[in-house]
Amino acid sequence: MAERLRIMGIDPGTNYMGYGIIEIEGNVPHAVVIGEIDMHRIKDPYEKLRYIFDRVRALVEEYRPSEVAFESPFFGENVQSMLKLGRAQGVAIAAALSLQVGITEYAPMRIKQAITGRGSASKEQVAQMINSILHTDYQPRKLDATDGMAVALCHFFTTANPITQAMGGARRKGLGGDLKARRGSRSWESFVQNNPDRVKD
Repeated sequence: MAERLRIMGIDPGTNYMGYGIIEIEGNVPHAVVIGEIDMHRIKDPYEKLRYIFDRVRALVEEYRPSEVAFESPFFGENVQSMLKLGRAQGVAIAAALSLQVGITEYAPMRIKQAITGRGSASKEQVAQMINSILHTDYQPRKLDATDGMAVALCHFFTTANPITQAMGGARRKGLGGDLKARRGSRSWESFVQNNPDRVKD
């Protein structure tokens, strides 16, 4: 019997946080659940963070994904919005980590590229491709939901890539832009500092 793996994807937000869960049977993804965590009526910012933590933890406990992938925040010009989004994402990550679940982050353009082939694709185009890939007919009230499912599929496509497997995940981190990618940058800086004679101008 083929091993089954569950992956949860989360698109962080301060009013709506989209999520999707897929199950991999053999090497084929199947949709399990899709939805959004609705926080737009919660006015207190700390109550909102508590709600995010409780809902993400409850979803992880209910569906038991082995890994949770997040879309990393997009760095815009509004600093206050970025701080709020970073807090929301951090609390969601903490909720998953509290249940000993593996975490990965992917840049927004990387997710769109993995799903549609174009890093500049619209949310609507991503939603259409999700339905095509999973043979579903999702018409979510908010496209945050299909964005969450896109994160899960991006993680599956990336980790299922033979090149990624051969490189032990290093290629995935470089494309996704998470902690290991930043460690790689520091390693390169160390190499340059320790081997100045091997770097040509």
